[in-house]
Amino acid sequence: MPGRAGFTKLPSLGIVFLAVPDQAVGEVAVAIARLKPPSRVNFVHVSGALGLGALDALRDHPVGSFHPLQSFPAPRDPEAFRGITVAVDASTPTLMRRLRVLARAIGARPKHVDDSRRALYHAAAVFASNYVDAVLGDAVNVLRAAGWTEREAISGLLPLTEGTLANVRQRGPVRALTGPIRRGDVETVKRHLEALDGLDRAAEYRMLGLIALEIAVEAGLEPAAAGRMRRALTEKSAATRRRRRE
Repeated sequence: MPGRAGFTKLPSLGIVFLAVPDQAVGEVAVAIARLKPPSRVNFVHVSGALGLGALDALRDHPVGSFHPLQSFPAPRDPEAFRGITVAVDASTPTLMRRLRVLARAIGARPKHVDDSRRALYHAAAVFASNYVDAVLGDAVNVLRAAGWTEREAISGLLPLTEGTLANVRQRGPVRALTGPIRRGDVETVKRHLEALDGLDRAAEYRMLGLIALEIAVEAGLEPAAAGRMRRALTEKSAATRRRRRE
């Protein structure tokens, strides 16, 4: 962390990025505030989940947020920023303009996300990134139970996943949906559930199946077929709840 002398060397309207874990942002902001940095310095965190309130200790300065909508499990080259969205917010119009310019300079698209929308924004990012990884992890484990190696499972499933993403990009999630739930193929879904029961994975399949069913209905699945599918996806879980009550 820079000391007072380090802050005085910053150019006019310099920006200090707090690239620390979310739980440390507030603590680091307090520590910096104690150093009494010059008023011209701007402070920006890079958290997706936190609003500007995380920098309350530095509210005598312009504060902002700059969150690349991208995953970084390890260091990546600058191409990782090209074409992505960066969520930006700032306490002053001047800092907001500077963050937008910075986003464009790295090849990204800036999008204003204020505190009131921050939690929904970050939850969507978790669905699209972390939960995709979790679902693929489940798929790999299911294939391993069928005798595949992890390498075989990953190399077999990734082209399918990449094709799905390409279809979503071209057609949107509703028109891109395929598979037994979209077709109303109840018997296939029942066979899946029976096979997955032994792996303790049926509950996840049911939960995701109900979400897929909502999309299938939007895509045009007939109400009668949707009703049969919903019963197939919920029948056993309803019976389990009854047994627990007894």
